[in-house]
Amino acid sequence: MEQRLSMVSLGVQSLERASKFYRQMGFTEAGISDEHIIFYQLNGVALALYPRDKLAEDAQVSAEGGGFSGITLAYNVRDRAEADRILAEAEAAGGTVVKPAQDVFWGGYSGYFADPDGHLWEVCWNPFFPIAEDGSIIVPESME
Repeated sequence: MEQRLSMVSLGVQSLERASKFYRQMGFTEAGISDEHIIFYQLNGVALALYPRDKLAEDAQVSAEGGGFSGITLAYNVRDRAEADRILAEAEAAGGTVVKPAQDVFWGGYSGYFADPDGHLWEVCWNPFFPIAEDGSIIVPESME
């Protein structure tokens, strides 16, 4: 298996509500999206929104359940002010700020919001992980 991630699929209760939220956050739907599934082309990876019950059915698991799923999505920013701005945008678009941005023990600044379906996004300024011009992060070889 190659060391890469191709797509993240989020199970959602309402495609209409979820697509409205992500549209307000600045995401643009890919042309192949339809009333059954919505795709977004990100930097080198895709994001898909799909009905939660259908996604569970496809994986042959129960759609029931709640609470913390053990997964968060991350959006790294170029500076502290951008973290605060993105969290405010998420709240204005219908998300919930779960943890306001704050200084963290390892030297960065981060907070969390939940999209309308409860998927957690960390918004993080990490002074040790530069962001390339195309928006991708660069994981350093060492922290020295």
